[in-house]
Amino acid sequence: MENSSAGFSIIANSYLKMCKNLAFCFLAVFFACQSSNSDKMEQQRSISPPKAKIVPKELSIHGHKRIDNYYWLNQREDPEVIHYLKAENEYLQAVMKPTEALQEKLYNEMRSRIKEEDQSVPYFLRGYYYLTRYEKGSEYPIYTRKKGSLDAPEEIMLDVNQMARGHAYYQVGSWAVSDDNRLLAYSVDTVSRRIYTLYFKDLQTGQQLEDIIPNTTGNLAWAADNKTVFYSRQNLQTLRSFQIWKHVLGTDPQKDQLVYEEEDETFNVGVYRSKSNKYLFIFSSSTLTTEARFLEAANPNGKFTIFLPRERGHEYELDHAGDKFYIRTNWKAYNFRLMETDEKNIANKSAWREVIPHRSDVFLEQIEVFKDFLVVEERKQGLIQLRVRPWSDPSQEYYIQFDEPAYSVRLDVNLEFDTPLVRYSYTSFTTPNSVYEYDMKTRTKKLLKQQEVLGGFNSEAYQSERLYATARDGVKVPISIVYKKGFKKDGNAPLLLYGYGSYGISTGVTFSSNRLSLLDRGFAFAIAHIRGGQEMGRQWYEDGKLLKKKNTFYDFIDCAQYLINEKYTSPAHLYAHGGSAGGLLMGAVANMAPELFKGIIADVPFVDVVTTMLDESIPLTTNEYDEWGNPNDKTYYEYMLSYSPYDNVERKNYPHMLVLTGFHDSQVQYWEPAKWVAKLRATKTDNNLLLFQTNMETGHSGASGRFAPLKELALKYAFLLYLEGINE
Repeated sequence: MENSSAGFSIIANSYLKMCKNLAFCFLAVFFACQSSNSDKMEQQRSISPPKAKIVPKELSIHGHKRIDNYYWLNQREDPEVIHYLKAENEYLQAVMKPTEALQEKLYNEMRSRIKEEDQSVPYFLRGYYYLTRYEKGSEYPIYTRKKGSLDAPEEIMLDVNQMARGHAYYQVGSWAVSDDNRLLAYSVDTVSRRIYTLYFKDLQTGQQLEDIIPNTTGNLAWAADNKTVFYSRQNLQTLRSFQIWKHVLGTDPQKDQLVYEEEDETFNVGVYRSKSNKYLFIFSSSTLTTEARFLEAANPNGKFTIFLPRERGHEYELDHAGDKFYIRTNWKAYNFRLMETDEKNIANKSAWREVIPHRSDVFLEQIEVFKDFLVVEERKQGLIQLRVRPWSDPSQEYYIQFDEPAYSVRLDVNLEFDTPLVRYSYTSFTTPNSVYEYDMKTRTKKLLKQQEVLGGFNSEAYQSERLYATARDGVKVPISIVYKKGFKKDGNAPLLLYGYGSYGISTGVTFSSNRLSLLDRGFAFAIAHIRGGQEMGRQWYEDGKLLKKKNTFYDFIDCAQYLINEKYTSPAHLYAHGGSAGGLLMGAVANMAPELFKGIIADVPFVDVVTTMLDESIPLTTNEYDEWGNPNDKTYYEYMLSYSPYDNVERKNYPHMLVLTGFHDSQVQYWEPAKWVAKLRATKTDNNLLLFQTNMETGHSGASGRFAPLKELALKYAFLLYLEGINE
């Protein structure tokens, strides 16, 4: 991957060794300036970073040759790879040892804000109230239900704390109860590679059934006969979900029937039940195209029917309520519109009736259908709005009002069809997550539950703003920011800027009790709503993908520069954070504008773009060509190569950096950040910190449970605070 020639000469190796020795003398001085504890600083002087061996590998395509010195790190079972990863972990622990007390303090502080004995808002389904609760000191949820009344005796369906005993990682994925309320189907991942095993439980007797189905995606749906379950499987190498299977309880899973196989390697497939419960849906989807099949749930042995054959570029989502299908579609509507059609007239698009027309300034996110009302979740000027429309008189439609300058709202669990009540969740930088029940007839709302923050939290002590930075091409990019009142805009305050900007995923403005540990120590926190997301509509996404991907990076850099110009912070106090595709963002801005940031945190970063997208044998390659481009096409190859963080590491100064990954990551393989860090160590010219941690027991989402993830977050916060000279 490297732009330099293969290998290093003896002179070059000697020079690098000399530079490294000098660098770590400076490293010791850095720590001495940050702490008054001379014993700790003496320990720092003896620290040396790991050095990955160089094994040049030539990679050629389109007549272009690249040399990748660290390609060998993708050998997962190689003891030398494991040794290197563990050596990096040990180095991080040694360097961060002066912050151990701070990390413990942060962990305890964040945990102390969590109400340990807690439960979710119950929802009602087929005669039962379902809720999730936590017990004091427990890592995992307990899934329960009560028959007929909230005062009824509790039935424990799954106590994940007991189930997780003996496992370093444990995650319950999907779960669903049969129509007769007796049987529970659920999926479990104990490796963190998103390969789930399906289990079944008789809720009347409490007994586990003998039916066990390994190697699934965790996605499942019951038929209406209370004995048939449809589920999806993935290719165990690429992890692409490509098959739908049917299992009948009491039969050998090895004899399950293959219902559908998606042969196009750019598509994934899943199975779902409609809101009406009348239909089962199989959805095939790629970045740009979807295709649905449907079958009456009461006829599990029938054949699925295509709703509308796939057409490249046509995306649609499907639901059913009453006697109609509702279609959210981008057909002649790049921001999507809502159509409806009768059950017997589906395949002819010209016969569909328009319910919500396309609007160039409003993006249609999703809908919720009720007997007397339609609720539309839509995004305008970067913020979600909820529109309520009576079916009897659409002219009387209205919006539910929200007052804060930046917030997030989403439709919550709404399983009942014949009700005037819609449930939604609301949060902002200063408002903990709140679940409301809104009466669409009386236009009144009732707060069902607000996240309780222990320790005397007062929302009035914090201030949020909505800002707009002008990007280099003149586009206005929204920035959401929060800080504690009294924050001085004189350029001397620390600020953490977060970004993602891929897959059309909009970054919500949400409350975090953990974030208070930064805000209370003088930090501001900001989100750059950059192109590649979908905050400002579909075009916002289109302008940040494929051959326009660099807009994502430029937007983030321009937002950072805006915050500096407006004196919210300065390069001496500005930090950046992103994960996964947001980790790609971190790698790109580190190469493009390292002078703007004092420190960068990159979680599970997608930094080896070209090599990964050329490898069709690993997850998230073939089905993401429409997001990044196919590098087998020279045009896309050259464009990717021009921004791929790993390929563009240069001999120059970089910010302080903390890089984290999971050994079992199925989405961004551990070797991407491992290679990136190794190349940075051998190439960069500064004496700034470069720390790399591989969690050997987790994958893309990190540790499981409520409290274990706080350990990693405490490390990140300690890294930031230490760089600011705050080591309590």
